[in-house]
Amino acid sequence: MIRRTIVPFVLIITLLVLFAGPRSASALDNGLALTPPMGWNSWNTFRLKINEDLVKQVADIMVEKGFKDAGYEYVVIDDGWQIRRDEEGNIVVNPEKFPSGIKALADYVHRKGLKLGIYSDAGTFTCGGYPGSRGYEYQDARQYAAWGIDYLKYDWCNTGNQSAPDSYTLMRDALLLADRPIVFSICEWGTTKPWLWAPDVGHLWRTTFDIRPCWDCGRQTHSKGVQVENFIGFTKILDRQVGLEAFAGPGHWNDPDMLEVGNGELTYDENKAHFSLWCILAAPLMLGNDIRDLTPEVHAILTSKEVIAVNQDPRGHQGRKVRDDGDFEVWSKELADGSRAVLLFNRSKFEADIAFSWSEIGYPEYLSLTVRDLWQKKDLGPFQGSYSAKVPSHGVVMVKVK
Repeated sequence: MIRRTIVPFVLIITLLVLFAGPRSASALDNGLALTPPMGWNSWNTFRLKINEDLVKQVADIMVEKGFKDAGYEYVVIDDGWQIRRDEEGNIVVNPEKFPSGIKALADYVHRKGLKLGIYSDAGTFTCGGYPGSRGYEYQDARQYAAWGIDYLKYDWCNTGNQSAPDSYTLMRDALLLADRPIVFSICEWGTTKPWLWAPDVGHLWRTTFDIRPCWDCGRQTHSKGVQVENFIGFTKILDRQVGLEAFAGPGHWNDPDMLEVGNGELTYDENKAHFSLWCILAAPLMLGNDIRDLTPEVHAILTSKEVIAVNQDPRGHQGRKVRDDGDFEVWSKELADGSRAVLLFNRSKFEADIAFSWSEIGYPEYLSLTVRDLWQKKDLGPFQGSYSAKVPSHGVVMVKVK
């Protein structure tokens, strides 16, 4: 009896180890991006017009104007740095744009206490028409590691009938073999619901098409015979994050695209709303503006440490919408100390009173709780059962309830 009991037990344990082993070995769990990555990316403002001097200037400003102290650490070169491949298939840097090479630029950024990111594409060509990484995944990953790259944004143009999970898994494996800690940003635009397969593949994944610096704009295009709306404003992107909160957490984040704060014709209140919403969503905070030339108001928004602390909370919860009254919304995010960050969002054209109850954010209504306004940096005092505030048109009020 004893022998017959032990053998199956040992067999079960052996099978569990065999089946669990490969998954653990292949998962991109390297201790990176335990909070949403923060940095700057060249694409939103500069598109393909990038060069070595621009990147150095941005790195300098990130230190000099307090962005580094606020938590921003990645300087990411987007599309347009590469030009061709040599006879051995190695990717060649455009010598006119980056005469010193990427390794020297990485060294410069690292001396500033920052990290350097780079861009490629899972297809044959990038979105800008430069060589992609298809067929060169391991070769490119080795090159990035040799240059000292810390972050890879990996796009999805010119991919034909490729499988997104397979293509991104291939680059993930190449990065693991390159043996350098590199944050892997999946820029697949949400077309194959990457939140269902990407947590073991990348550290963050795009959930929508590209953002634009507007309130609710959108452009209708056709993709494989289906009409889709892409190049959209931040409120439309926000709507597509509802229901995705269960898939995010330390080391793997939903990415509603880079910040447009300070770009386009967004008003002060719209800029503040955009930033606040990305913070409560636990979204990566990648600046997309020209930080060399920004107003004091935009600088104050982007470096607000109490609001950023909500985004960077180590519990890693993505905020969720707890009430939707048409133009008036309430969002809540559980924080590591047991408190709640709560966002009151007014989409209407007029100032409005918006309230929420303790029960909506997971507290008993009999409690007396303190409320702090995170933008005013001001304690508002104890309240019992609920809280209400006047919220400007296209604006937010963001509080911490404890």
